[in-house]
This record gives sequence, C-alpha cells and structure tokens, in this order.
Amino acid sequence: MRTMFAALIVMISATAWADYYEDGMAAYEAGDYATAVSYLETAAAQDNVSAQVLLGVMYDQGQGVAQDYAEAARLYTLAAEQGDADAQYYLGVMYDIGRGVTQDYVEAARLYTLAAKQGNADAQYNLAVMYAQGQGVTQDYAKAARLYTLAAEQGDADAQNNLGVMYNEGQGVKQDYEEAMRWYTLAAKQDVAEALYNLGLMYENGEGTPTNYLVSGLLYTEAASLYALAAEQGDADAQYFLGLMYNDSRGLPWDLDEAARLYAMAAEQGHAEAQYYLGVTYDEGNGVTRDYVEAARLYTLAAEQGYAAAQHNLGVMYFNGVGVPEDDVEAARWYTLAAEQGYNKAMNNLGAMYVYGKGVPKDYVEAARLFTQAADVPRLVGQVVQVSCGIGVTPMAQHNLGLMYEWGKGVPQDYVKAARLYTLAAEQRAREAMNNLGVMYEQGRGVSQDYEEALRWYDLASDLASTAGYYNLGLMYEKGQGVQQDFAEAADLYELASWQGDAEAPNNLGVMFGKGQGVSQDYEEALRFYTRAADRGTTVAFYNLGLMYDQGKGVPKDYVEAARLYTLAAEQGYAAAQYNLGVMYDQGRGVVQNDVRAARLFTLAAKQGIADAQTNLGGMYNLGLGVPQHNVEPQRVDDMELMCRNSFTSQSTANRFYLHGSKTRKFGHPEIRTGR
Repeated sequence: MRTMFAALIVMISATAWADYYEDGMAAYEAGDYATAVSYLETAAAQDNVSAQVLLGVMYDQGQGVAQDYAEAARLYTLAAEQGDADAQYYLGVMYDIGRGVTQDYVEAARLYTLAAKQGNADAQYNLAVMYAQGQGVTQDYAKAARLYTLAAEQGDADAQNNLGVMYNEGQGVKQDYEEAMRWYTLAAKQDVAEALYNLGLMYENGEGTPTNYLVSGLLYTEAASLYALAAEQGDADAQYFLGLMYNDSRGLPWDLDEAARLYAMAAEQGHAEAQYYLGVTYDEGNGVTRDYVEAARLYTLAAEQGYAAAQHNLGVMYFNGVGVPEDDVEAARWYTLAAEQGYNKAMNNLGAMYVYGKGVPKDYVEAARLFTQAADVPRLVGQVVQVSCGIGVTPMAQHNLGLMYEWGKGVPQDYVKAARLYTLAAEQRAREAMNNLGVMYEQGRGVSQDYEEALRWYDLASDLASTAGYYNLGLMYEKGQGVQQDFAEAADLYELASWQGDAEAPNNLGVMFGKGQGVSQDYEEALRFYTRAADRGTTVAFYNLGLMYDQGKGVPKDYVEAARLYTLAAEQGYAAAQYNLGVMYDQGRGVVQNDVRAARLFTLAAKQGIADAQTNLGGMYNLGLGVPQHNVEPQRVDDMELMCRNSFTSQSTANRFYLHGSKTRKFGHPEIRTGR
C-alpha cells in the first residue's frame, strides 16, 4: 500500500504541476508575462520540461523578467538533459553564438545532433551549416547535404535554398542544375530572398531552365523579375544584379537612372561590387550628375573591403588628382593592393609607377616583373597568349613590356621580343602597340624592314584615332615610303595629329605651308603652326620660328626675336640653331657681337656634324677670333642655313607609358550565397 500511496502522491503532484504549466502557457499567450512567469517557475522547479523550455525562452527574450541569458541557458540545460528536442536546439544555439555560456562549437554540434535525431528541422539546418563550414565538426559536405534534405523535406525554406546551392555547386551531392532549381523554387515560393536571387541567377545563366525559356529568349526577363522580388526584400545582391540588368539592357529596358538607384540601395548595405559600380556611375556621370568626389568615396568603401577593381580605380584617381588630392604614394599603395590580387590593370599601372619612380623608387626590374605578370608572358606560346588569370591579360601591359625589351631596361634588350609583344597587343587593338609595331617595321628592328607593313600598322592605329599613328602615317605619305608620295594626304594627317595635341605635327604642317607642299603656300599659316608647336615644346619649331623672324616671312623681320628663338632651340642641343645663333653672334645681328660665344656655338654645332660650323670654326681659329689663333685652311661661310627643317623621324610612343583609366566595366557572376 505504501508503494501504491506513494505512487498516487506522485501522480497527483505531476498533474498539479501540469496544471501550473497550462495556466502559465495560457497567461503567456494572453500577453500576461508576469503571471506566466509565476506559474512557469513553479512548474519548472518540479522538472516540468515544457515549463523549463518556455521559461528559458522568456529569460532569453526578456519577457516578464529581466533578460538573463545565463538563466535561460540553465533552464534549457535542465530540459535538454531530459531529452527535450527544442531545449537541445535552443541550448545548441546558445553555445553556437556564445550567449549565456562560453562559445563552444563542439558542444553546439553535439546538442544540434541530439535534437536533429528527434526530427527538429531547425537543429538539422544548423547542424548542416556546421558540417558545411567545418565548425565543431569535421567539414563534410555530404553530411551537410543529407541534413539540409531532412530539414527541407519538412518545409524549412532556408534548408531548401541551401540544398539548392549544394546541387548547384556539386557539393556533397552530384551537380544537378534541375534539382537545384527545384529546391530554389520551393524556397522561393516561401519568399526567401536568397532563393529568389539564386533562382534568378540560374535563369540568367541558363542553368537547369525549362526548354521553352531557352527557345523564347525569356531567360533574362525571368531572371530580372526574380531579382526584383528579392530586391524588394532588401537583398543586396539582387539589387546589384538588377541594376546591372538595367544598365546593360538585359531583360529590361535600358535605364541608367534605375541602375544607379539600385546600386545605391545595395551600396548602402555595404555591397562592395555595388559601391564600385555606383562609383563608376558617378565617375562617368551615367544616371547621376558626374561627381568625382562621390566616385572616390564609393571606390574607397569598396576598396577597403578588398575589391580589386575599386582599388585600381582609386589608384587612378589619386594618380590624376581627380576627386582626391594628387598623391603618387597613395596611388601606388592602392595599385599594389589590387596587383596583389592579380588585377592586371593595376599591375600594369604599378609597373609604370616603378618606371617613372612615382610614389615608389624607380626600379626597372620590378616594373618589368609587373608588366610580365600582367601580360601573362610565362604562358606565351609562339604568338598565342594563354590566359591563366580570370581577370584577363591587359594588352597595355604587353605593350609596356615590349617597351622594356626595346629599351633594354629591367630586361636584356631584345628587339625581336619587343616586336612580338607589340604584335600581341596590337592584335588586341591596342593602338599604341600598333603604332610602335609600325615603327619597328619602318626601322627594321626585331622584324625585317617593310614599309608597307609599317604603313598598314600606322593606318590601323590611325583608325583608332592614335595621335602618333596619324603623325607617322603622315610621314610615310610625305616621304613616299610604302605608299605613293602624297603631300595633301600628309598635311591632312598632320592636322589630325595636331588637333589631338601632338607637339611635332604642327611643326611639320608649318614646313608644308612654308613650302606650299600639299597646301597653298602661306607664311602666316606656317607661322601659326610653328608657334603652336613651339608652345608645345618642340625644339625644331623654335628653330623654324626663328628662321621666320630672321627672314621676315609671315611676320616683320626681327633679328632680336630670331636670336631669342634660336637660343631656346640651341640650349636644347639643336645643332642647326647653334650654328645660326653662332652666325648672329659673329655678325652682331640681333645680339651684341661676341666672337667667343660665336666660336663656342660653332663648336657645339661642329661636334654634331654641321659642316658649315666646322668651316667657320676653322676660320675663327685661323684668325684667332674668339679662340686661340691656330692656322688652318680657311673657308668661311657667312650665309645662314635658311632651309626650314622638318622633323623626319618616326614618332615612337616609347617615351611614355599609357595608364588605364577608371572607365572600365566588369560583369561577373557572383558566388551563389548560402544563408543561415
């Protein structure tokens, strides 16, 4: 009887504690948390599992009591030890994130496992995430996929999305786009933003999509509609990709304003690619008012997250002083960060910085190394480039490396390699390389001399509006090399080069107007072009302009001005100017007569092979004028060299490197995300 009585007492007590739980639950559901706590504490103290779990939740969330994670964890532990699956899951979360207990992934995984075995979908999902990430357990994609499947089959939307990712990427399961699409679709029907985004990505890529979409060309349209649904939920990736679709008119009407708006929404959430593209938008003024300061700010945000394209463009802005103060050191720093990620345009620009010693010490070897990496030269086979870097080979790096081989700086001089690199870049429509390859063919360096081939490359460079291409093609027509001589065509080409800012082309135009070659003779027009060339620093133009003042052609004769202009050219080592200025000092024309200066100038010109200077210098030694007397055969020439000199030298762009600007667009598919 005692036993029976005792059992009866226990039965009555358990029923009473159950009533306390029921009363507590009723109060909880009515929003009377204080009353609920009173009932639940009584029931929990008597090991009522449900009361322990619910009371743990109230302490966890601060409902009717002061929030107390440690107390919540204690209550979950009491229930978990009695085998309650919910308590095991909740306690697993506490250990997973270190709330109320010391963070412990191993313990979290153990608790999730206990709950998962009892069919708790949340525990199955979180344990799958831990296996996928290798947290608290050995990484095992197959186990992760099995656990996602268990949760997904119970309708867990996040598990359905992540299981789609596993099938999409072939992680833990055989890659199966159709199965991926099936799971994404189930999750998308529950309005999971990540699933809508991932499903949109599959439509955009045409992966696992229905045949009728492929045939009808509706893939982009369907992708855009899915991105739009995810974007409305604030999904940053969807906002970014929807912006790209508006920008590129894929599945949507072209709308730069809407693209900028969507980029801005994603950028505000810290989306690095969106920050970059919004920066490009402000840089170019597409869909927004151009604002270089804002562009630089956005590039900085993306660059600080390690986005290589933004680091590169920020480097360009610091180099040019656009939107930020000009700062070569800062430019080199950002180029370096992007280059370390294999961003080829940054490698190229950093190489140029090392060539010029801007922001970094001058170092031709390092420059050549960077150009080599950017050009992917180790993988060049014959004249075919095999791209190993996902960012792609930059033809400008091939061009610049060609310059290094042509100069013999940082690498052994090798005209053959230079020509081969120029060819590779030229075949990718790099106009600077086309021009320089033309120079190689014209001069027979690294290739057999071939004026017609030189002409072809100059012509191709000109088609791409290359300034040097216009100039060099003009020279070919003027000299009749590789083509029938045509002064009128030469003059037209020089004018195009001059209009684009070339320094030497206006000088050559001045010569043609002075001689009436290809144009009507017009000294005033010749003077105008010589002046333009001189303003751009062309040495021979100072000389030719001096001749105009010396002879009074197109301008009143002015010996003083002629002497000043000859002096500017002579100081830059121009031999004919040194000779003519020597004559002026010898005769006291436009300057005070000075035999010593005359002799010094004749000496400089004579050393450069000017025969008349050598003759006159001999006469001065013979007479002891300006130099010690020394008998030589005199043959004095007092007539000045009056022929205007042309600059018959092909222009090579080898004296400068070309930097990529910030106007580059890159469309790249993102990794399909896994949510948690």
